Amino acid sequence: MKPIESAIENQIYRLHDLELKLKSLGFVIGSNWEYDHGYFDYQMTNDGTYYFLRIPFRTEIGQLDEPGAQVRMGAPFILGHQYESGTDEEAVIGNFTASINQFQAPKDPDTNVPNEYVEKGNEIIKRVEGALLT
Repeated sequence: MKPIESAIENQIYRLHDLELKLKSLGFVIGSNWEYDHGYFDYQMTNDGTYYFLRIPFRTEIGQLDEPGAQVRMGAPFILGHQYESGTDEEAVIGNFTASINQFQAPKDPDTNVPNEYVEKGNEIIKRVEGALLT
């Protein structure tokens, strides 16, 4: 994980407005959200190692699934995941578990972030700041 400094940290936005602006820049709300917090993710690569620019947020007013929810932005960071190739030797086979456990555990869930992705992440955050702080 590599933190990125940004002026959006601690800023408060209506979630709906934030989502519209960040989706237009290529972000999606990560699937690991809860009712009080979540992440906007921007996938920078998919070549065996996945690098994401992630912007965390927490609710200030309401819950994420409520109209008018407001969120406070956290500090952006770049996250890398390197996945195993091939067959998962520890997999449990069965109709029920296959519907739940489809993916292999990461080889290195907190892999090193190369400078090229740090630079790319900083460029993307500048675009985010331009969209949100003007």
